[in-house]
Amino acid sequence: MKRSQLILIAIGVMAVAGLYALPSVVVDNDSKADSVSQEDESTSAASTDPVAMHDAELSPDERLQINTLKLQISENSSAEELKSSTEEIAGIYQKLGKYDSAGYYLSLGADQLPNSGLAEKAGNAYYEAFSFALDPEKVSYTAEQTRKYLNKVLENDPTRLDLKTKVAMTYVSSSNPMQGITMLREILDQDPQNEDGLFNMGVLSMQSGQYKRATERFEELIQYHPDNLQGQFYLAVSYFESKQKNKAKAQFEKVKSMTKDEMILGSVESYLDKL
Repeated sequence: MKRSQLILIAIGVMAVAGLYALPSVVVDNDSKADSVSQEDESTSAASTDPVAMHDAELSPDERLQINTLKLQISENSSAEELKSSTEEIAGIYQKLGKYDSAGYYLSLGADQLPNSGLAEKAGNAYYEAFSFALDPEKVSYTAEQTRKYLNKVLENDPTRLDLKTKVAMTYVSSSNPMQGITMLREILDQDPQNEDGLFNMGVLSMQSGQYKRATERFEELIQYHPDNLQGQFYLAVSYFESKQKNKAKAQFEKVKSMTKDEMILGSVESYLDKL
């Protein structure tokens, strides 16, 4: 799931967040303290070694499979064997949702095989990790790795606006957000109908409280990409926040007709109850 999807959920369930924030189980204080301590240690390990905290979560079979593949990656391995083993290891971590570990192994392969296509896969894996990251150090690290490997692809093919959009979004979360916004504007200058560019500019407008501008971005988005459910939902939220109640109601009803996702439908109903 991308950062934009997480933002959708965060905004969409704002009205019912209290319900989901309640603990589903009762824990004693000692266990909670131990859990927090372990989480702190894991966070620290993640910032220095993205694989360290995930290895303990592997099943015996997964650990054996990864160790076997590691043995296959040797100085005597052919380029094809190295690429295949690297992708298999990354695939295991990706299935578990451990995208930074997947990115780590893909980046090792990309460094050894610069023309293998692994740089793009490494950058995309790190971008997924960036999308989920909450710890500032991890956000910074995964953003940097995303840029490092996706820029390698862009150096050879600057027409890849999909990758440029991802790089731009990593800058938006950095100490220099205007660099990311400038890149998104450049993307829309090149391709005014660019789906990712319009969507992300709309989200950024919402985050800055510019809901009128957000409605313009999302109206453009769904004009060119009517099946973009997130854009349709965000447009409704933007209408709601900009006090355009009739448009908001009609738009939320449209979103209801487009999905059966219970979380989204619950969010829609919570907004409709306020109109």
